Order: sequence, then C-alpha cells, then structure tokens
Amino acid sequence: MVINVEQGAANPSVAILLRLSDALGIGLPALVEPPRPRPVKVTRAGEGAVLWSSPTGGRGMLVAGTQPPDVVELWDWTLFPADTHDSEAHAPGTKELLQVQQGEVTVTVAGEQTSLVVGDAITFDGDLAHAYTNPGDHPARFVLAVYEPGVGSGAPGEAGHG
Repeated sequence: MVINVEQGAANPSVAILLRLSDALGIGLPALVEPPRPRPVKVTRAGEGAVLWSSPTGGRGMLVAGTQPPDVVELWDWTLFPADTHDSEAHAPGTKELLQVQQGEVTVTVAGEQTSLVVGDAITFDGDLAHAYTNPGDHPARFVLAVYEPGVGSGAPGEAGHG
C-alpha cells in the first residue's frame, strides 16, 4: 500500500494513514502536515488535511494537532444528508469530544445512538467502535477533538481519529 500511495496509484483511507502513523510512532498530524519548527502553528481556513470524504461532498478535515506522546487533534466535519462515517475503535484511552455547529448528527457508540442538534455536545470513549451520521435533510457540521494518550509508545492497536 505504501508503494501505491507513493506512486499516486492509491488514495489511503484514514485507517491506513492511522496504521502508518502508528508504525512510525508519530501522530496523524505529523504524518499529513509539513513539519514546522515554530512554537505557534496557524492553519488558515481551508488549509487543513481532508482525510475523509463522501460521494455526496461530506468531509472530515484535520485542522490542527499536537505532537506525541499525548496527541490532541481538532477536526472540522461536514456530513451531507444520509452521510455516515464509521470508525473502528481507537487505541485504549482515546477520548472524543464533539459539538454540533449546524444541522443534526447522530453519534453511535458501541451500538448506543445519541441524537444531537445545534449547540449539543457529547463526550465518549474513542476506544469503542463509533459512527457519525447525518439523519437530516440538510448538511450537518461539527467540530471534533480527539485525545490519544501515548502515541508512539508501542502500545498495541494504537490508532485514532474520528
């Protein structure tokens, strides 16, 4: 897969990128962003890394992240009507925080569904299988923060993100 990505013959999924970042012992932000040796990093509007997209135009954009070992990621998600993003369980100890900015979002964690509307927020263990769905008739947008402790420490199953 790495050779196919290198040659531009394949577009890696978020799961593949997570496995690569884990194998390298770095967080996903370090894998997809150019290195910047400054104490402050600014990501301008539209400059984040789009790491998930749907056929209808939905997208998950990683807009900011910290360096290992305790990685925090900030995501900007847009889901169009009927869009769903399924996520495998991440590394043990991973936490996610989500707040709906537009529309409505259903978050499913370990089979339990929670419906959210504008302004609602949810916190959950990212080390359980989870999904984000737009059940509405209009686009939904939410911000997502992901905390991954101990990235690169060699713990089995390290991976992250949404």
